[in-house]
Amino acid sequence: MIENIKILPDSLHVKFKNDIDDNFPNIWLRDHAKDDKNWDQRSHQRKTFTAKLDSNLFIKEASIIENGNYVNILWSDSEKMIKYSTEFLQKNLIKKVATHHKYSLWKSKDINDQVYLKYNDVVSDDGFKFFLKNLYEYGFCVITNCKTNMETVDVIANKIGYVRQSIFGGLWEFESNENMADSAYTQEELRPHTDSTYSKDAPGLQLLLCCDYDATGGESIMVDGFKIAETLKEQKEIFEILSNVEVPGKYVGDGVILEARRPIFRHNSKNELSQVSFNNYDRAEFRMENELMLKFYEAITQFDNLANKIEYQWRHILKPGELLIFNNWRVLHGRGSFQGKRKMAGCYINMEDFESICKINNIF
Repeated sequence: MIENIKILPDSLHVKFKNDIDDNFPNIWLRDHAKDDKNWDQRSHQRKTFTAKLDSNLFIKEASIIENGNYVNILWSDSEKMIKYSTEFLQKNLIKKVATHHKYSLWKSKDINDQVYLKYNDVVSDDGFKFFLKNLYEYGFCVITNCKTNMETVDVIANKIGYVRQSIFGGLWEFESNENMADSAYTQEELRPHTDSTYSKDAPGLQLLLCCDYDATGGESIMVDGFKIAETLKEQKEIFEILSNVEVPGKYVGDGVILEARRPIFRHNSKNELSQVSFNNYDRAEFRMENELMLKFYEAITQFDNLANKIEYQWRHILKPGELLIFNNWRVLHGRGSFQGKRKMAGCYINMEDFESICKINNIF
């Protein structure tokens, strides 16, 4: 709620009832006018020709209306008052109150039945929102009672966004195959990693449906990369190396050469951890000054040792009809070695599509 306002030569000073205040520049407010003349309500696109705005524009009048929920402004280049909501202004505060992501950082002991959800619940309207909340909070879920065919993967993926095309196709099936040039197709242990460190925009979600299992071993492994980051933050030098050294990933095979670089701990402009990206299998060769190179090896050794500690690992042998879905920007995944037949189906989904459906459902 807006408590009071003051018109200044180049800005509007707004004080809110939570004792937070801010000066909003005239040009910024005018650029974000959302009346019919300046904003397309249907497409949510700006109609204002920003470059043609008068740099000397000023506020003729301003008033608080509708019990402090809006401020009305008459601009020097407008004939009608334009409304700005308290919600809009507070969302764009410079002195914004810190928001807390609804993450539950975890080790294996913290994961119980909360990650298991039934297929029929997930595809229902009420159950889908609960599923999104759990997936966002813990970084992974297991959907049980699924039909063991590709249609299941397609239905879940399209509830969230759409299937991402990659070098492996869109929807895919796989089992151990020595002719495929990728470690995922072996029966050997796969240590915890994230996929597509060689992609400039790594997949956001990965889905893995167990279609057939007649084997011994082959546990699916989940590790909370954000929990590892929290643990290593206590070691400032290690954390800074993992946050600043851009590590190259590379994929060579199947007619392509793919390369990308990013830190193992990638932060956004607010210095919030936004992505964990680690794959020792796909890490490409690179050099730095020898002293820094040795410190880098020390840092990834500590990271990888934590990821392979049993206390950080949730383990579960997927049964036919169980679908594992996880956040590839947060959770590392792996697999125990196995013998026998283990057939999986799956796909990737872009991170922007996962974030979109979470916003639509008010998850964050």
